Amino acid sequence: MAHEPLTQAERDTLLEGFLALKTPEGFRAELIEGEIVVTPPPNGDHENNLSRIANQVIRKSASDMDVSGNKGLKVPRGGLCPKNHVIPDWTFAPATLHLFHHAEPWMPCDGVAMVCEVTSAWADRDRTAKRHCYARGGIPLYLLVDRERSSVTLFSDPEKDDYGQMDTVPFGKQLDLPAPFSFTLETADFV
Repeated sequence: MAHEPLTQAERDTLLEGFLALKTPEGFRAELIEGEIVVTPPPNGDHENNLSRIANQVIRKSASDMDVSGNKGLKVPRGGLCPKNHVIPDWTFAPATLHLFHHAEPWMPCDGVAMVCEVTSAWADRDRTAKRHCYARGGIPLYLLVDRERSSVTLFSDPEKDDYGQMDTVPFGKQLDLPAPFSFTLETADFV
């Protein structure tokens, strides 16, 4: 029996349904560059780094920032699947936008000021595939804490599929975050 190819609307509905399925507690499902990725809960060192970042952003940012952990974002992609569905460890947005208020589980990137990832078992996915997703989404800043390389990288100036600027420091050094954050990130406690 021959089947008609799915329309784009049908593919989108199927994808939304799949991504809405209940994963085991603490796990999360993403669609990254056409690949469905299920990630287990992070370990304590991963969470320690995220805590250090959130505390500094909330205390030191020049602008009040809202933060959301594990917020689903839709970002452009080519081919049959028009959108990636990614979940950054942290998503930051100016508090004046109320971006997360009444947001759908998977929201567009409009208004997001910065996303943050701390590497885990699939570090290359954070270094490459997710970086390209965030750049395509027009997210101005991508902060990557790379535990394998003991470094922190700030990607900025998104241009099409990548970021035009990259600043990397080893753990223990400071990293300047531009506006709307406008403060120096301390990395001495990162592990």
